[in-house]
Amino acid sequence: MKRTLFTIALLAASIAGVPAFAQSAQPAGAGARQNLNALKPVIEQFLKTQAAGLPGTVTVKVGAIDPRTAVAACPAPEAFLQPGARPWGKTTVGVRCTAPSNWTLFVQAQVSVQAEYVAAALPLAQGQAIEEGQLVLVKGDIAAMPNGIITDMAQAVGRTPTVSLAAGTPLRLDTLKSKPVVQANQAVRLVLNGNGFSVSADGKAIGTAGDGQVVQVRTPSGSIVSGTARSGGMVEVAF
Repeated sequence: MKRTLFTIALLAASIAGVPAFAQSAQPAGAGARQNLNALKPVIEQFLKTQAAGLPGTVTVKVGAIDPRTAVAACPAPEAFLQPGARPWGKTTVGVRCTAPSNWTLFVQAQVSVQAEYVAAALPLAQGQAIEEGQLVLVKGDIAAMPNGIITDMAQAVGRTPTVSLAAGTPLRLDTLKSKPVVQANQAVRLVLNGNGFSVSADGKAIGTAGDGQVVQVRTPSGSIVSGTARSGGMVEVAF
């Protein structure tokens, strides 16, 4: 009789779609799932730290995490960026856990940085040195702009555009040439720096270069060497 009742109980459980042995000896809390909402503050703080060096006001908006995502609970989830990813603008942040379980999730986020940037107040001609009166400060989201946006007028004054720019165009460092510190055929001072020694000599620049740019110099003996142009007519050559 007891065996018959047990068999009937098993059949009833099977028909109802409930496991026959739902209660197991598994300890309470084992197999707990990660609270997905708890990952958002981790991502937000990570992105704010990455953007700490940017000027202006930083705003971080973390995208939704698919509620169907099921990963084990993690006591110390870690946020990270993939190689080459920007920590601002529209980006994707990874979150990983290494213990007690090993898993990785990727979450989209939007980082906005409201700050003043430098733009052309009027059309700028290619090759013409920029003056402060030709510039204007505009406020906007610099995180949505290409890398190299200029936020300080001093970075643009004296430089020359590599192409003509329309009024209102944001200025970028890669579209401006540095003010020449060495002119072609100019007499320069070569400074050769090495491990524990420094030697200087006279020379004549073959080309024109801005501060930090490479320029070739002809020595009195006729040899040609390459060095880094510096202000004051100096060219540094490292050995």
